[in-house]
Amino acid sequence: MLVPRCVCDITIAPFLMIATQKLMETLDMDDFDQALPDSLALAVVMEKQPSTHPWADFRFDAIGVVVRDAETESSVTRIYQDGDVEHFLVSGLTLRLHLDECESYYHNLMSPEPGCFIVASQPDSAAEMPIPYLVSLSFDEVHAYLEGDEQIYSVEIPPQLYRWAEAYVLTHYVAIKKTKRKLKNWHETEKPASGTGDNS
Repeated sequence: MLVPRCVCDITIAPFLMIATQKLMETLDMDDFDQALPDSLALAVVMEKQPSTHPWADFRFDAIGVVVRDAETESSVTRIYQDGDVEHFLVSGLTLRLHLDECESYYHNLMSPEPGCFIVASQPDSAAEMPIPYLVSLSFDEVHAYLEGDEQIYSVEIPPQLYRWAEAYVLTHYVAIKKTKRKLKNWHETEKPASGTGDNS
């Protein structure tokens, strides 16, 4: 079993946690030889709160991802408000796992703080919310977006999503231990062989 240092829960709307738990109960993670799904429907929770920046009234952050029991159309719904702080559920996303990214998933899950990486479009105005359109467990996959204008967020993996990714990695990936190459002793190589030469 891949064991991270900690996977913390994010406080979000209770009905979302219930939906996630209901879905994960249908996935038997005890048998890693089963045909695991390579994708899950997701939603991203975005938070809007007052900004201290002089050029922006509000700031937006991704604060969590939620597994959905079925794919839904893209939508943005406000699910929480407390004064100037608001939470929005961005639905219609899919997290898809790829065999050629298993090594990146493995290192992510084994890291001290496993993360979900979220790519969002950068709006034209600071008053508009960036809209997530990609969620990945591979930093390599989202690395290319760091060089563009897209907004990248990293949030903690919910325990149920961690178990699904863990089962996928244990089924499809074998970690190769990297060994340090032994340095060659060039002094010994260049030393002339004893007993050679003309002693007459």
